[in-house]
Amino acid sequence: MVNRGKLYIVATPIGNLQDMTLRAIHVLKSVDLILAEDTRHCARLLEHYQISTKTWALHNFNESAHVDKILSRLMLGESFALISDAGTPLISDPGWLLVSMARKMGLEVIAIPGPCALIAALSIVGLPTQKFQFFGFPPAKSAARQKVLKEIVHYTGTSIFYESPHRIIEMLTDCSDILGQERIYGLAKELTKIFETVRTGSCAELLAWLKEKPEHVKGEFVVFVGPSELSSDTELLSAQALLRMMLPYMPLKVAVKIVAEHCHVNKNSVYDFALSVSSESL
Repeated sequence: MVNRGKLYIVATPIGNLQDMTLRAIHVLKSVDLILAEDTRHCARLLEHYQISTKTWALHNFNESAHVDKILSRLMLGESFALISDAGTPLISDPGWLLVSMARKMGLEVIAIPGPCALIAALSIVGLPTQKFQFFGFPPAKSAARQKVLKEIVHYTGTSIFYESPHRIIEMLTDCSDILGQERIYGLAKELTKIFETVRTGSCAELLAWLKEKPEHVKGEFVVFVGPSELSSDTELLSAQALLRMMLPYMPLKVAVKIVAEHCHVNKNSVYDFALSVSSESL
């Protein structure tokens, strides 16, 4: 009986080649074939790490045509690695159809984790991270893009998009029109590269910065839209942290009263959180 092959989903650097993991290098050297979004693009990475494994292009325009052939070879025992041009495959990149079909056929699909632009940017932009949603690239046309933005008007977490340099100004203009100027926005580009840039501010401030110099518009962007009630969320988080420190030293109701007044947050919200913290310690 032929042992089935494995499909590895391998994250690769989003800029700095040193972000390649040892496990990723080992897998790319050991598989029978590397499925790459662009074989020319990945050549530099493979050459840098002296990886001589053969490559085969798998992108949005040929995935459906080649998936059966790939699955057949996996069933016969060959193992493949899927990589994108940068970051984690399938995150706004090709591969979903292949992974979905492989799992339906009972094949083993293994993640080799590593760089991901949206997670890297989220970790340093300074907007709330406990609740977020990712939309990938928004529609190119303004009307369709505005329709997507209307979905997040009342969202209380951070919303994340990818955007190209050709549409970043139009994207933020639509954000201003649909979501208003009250929120905090964020932009991140050229992550892990020499000209890495992360900026936060109002929509007007970010638009002014983009228009200030032509080079500010260059590069692929990660766009962040802060929660509709960012100030309230931030104050509540501060109140919760303070409450955790105070509870061991005083009665629950006393701590709740002091924290609610000091942080200017709803007393009931603080009380509910205090009860959950107390139950954790039981």
